[in-house]
Amino acid sequence: MNDQQRGPWDDSKGLARAILHHRHERRKWLGRLTLFPLAMMVTGLWVLNDWIWTSPWRVIFWWGGCAAATVVVILFALYDALAVIREERSKTRK
Repeated sequence: MNDQQRGPWDDSKGLARAILHHRHERRKWLGRLTLFPLAMMVTGLWVLNDWIWTSPWRVIFWWGGCAAATVVVILFALYDALAVIREERSKTRK
């Protein structure tokens, strides 16, 4: 009965489960994710500054994207902090 093929959604869920359930993997991904908005900000301030400021839409999209990427990193860090608290509480209760 379980002859269905695994799809990309199943693979994504497995990858997310592997990342979110192990502290070391979460920290590696958090470090990598932190570099993305930082690189976007550096690129926007020094490399593409003149090009971005030629249009108000470019400013909105570029810096909105930077803000969205930063919010994702903050939410992931919050998840990591809560997961560490949960892990430590479960260790002390045993």
